[in-house]
Amino acid sequence: MDFISGAARSWRLIKASTKVLSDDGELLLLPILSGAATISVCGMLVWQAMNDGSFDAVREGANPADLPLSLYVWLFAFYLVQYFIIIFFNTALVGAAIERLDGGDPTIRSALGLAFRRIVHIFGYALVSATIGMILRTIGERLGLLGRLIELGAGLAWTVTTFLVVPVLAVENIGPVEAISRSAGLLRKTWGENIVGSAGISLVMGAAMAVVIFPTVFAAKAVGDDWSLGVPLLLGAGLLLAGLMAFGAALQAVYTAAVYYYAVVGEPPEGFDRDLIRDSFARKPGSY
Repeated sequence: MDFISGAARSWRLIKASTKVLSDDGELLLLPILSGAATISVCGMLVWQAMNDGSFDAVREGANPADLPLSLYVWLFAFYLVQYFIIIFFNTALVGAAIERLDGGDPTIRSALGLAFRRIVHIFGYALVSATIGMILRTIGERLGLLGRLIELGAGLAWTVTTFLVVPVLAVENIGPVEAISRSAGLLRKTWGENIVGSAGISLVMGAAMAVVIFPTVFAAKAVGDDWSLGVPLLLGAGLLLAGLMAFGAALQAVYTAAVYYYAVVGEPPEGFDRDLIRDSFARKPGSY
């Protein structure tokens, strides 16, 4: 797959996903709520950890092996809360996207209701993800370059294996371990050369955010200490970036929902071209 064809396919995926979102613009509120909840709750955790002295050893430049146990407890709590909030809202968003792709008419209320009905399984999956994340983080810190390579490789393998866990949780209402196994099974059944859609959407949205960030940096330097211009400039850029991040998260959710739909049903959902989905997530010859 060359760069030009990959970029063209990513753009087509964005257009197809945007068309789905245009019918349910209110769903963009879900990633905004997710971001606000993550920042608020995790911010409180970090503040509490700083107040009880857990970060003192980090400030003093201590070796990873000498860090206090309390710091790792706080880090695990941070991972767990962060994963839970993100997975909760992603389940709501992907579930709503799947409902829309299946001809339904989801709302914020119905999407959040679905996530609340799955909350035990969501917490279980967040616990598993936090544990894996913490283990990989510890390996990366304690084993130097080798540890970072292991963290990168294992993290990538985990991301690919769990690519469809959220839609499985949303639709099939099974436990986290079963959902991970189900996601891996769907991947083995439908795996082609690459899963390119998610990466392509990330690259396009990253480029869009760069278009906002770089001019803002230059403009901020130009206005200098003039806060009457600098504050509105930074506030406007921040709101625009938050909007782009919410839009990108919603696009990713719609794409994930479309891939899950194709993997389970064998046909692309309405609005997605068969070749587009097939080339992004192609079935192996002879698979069923």
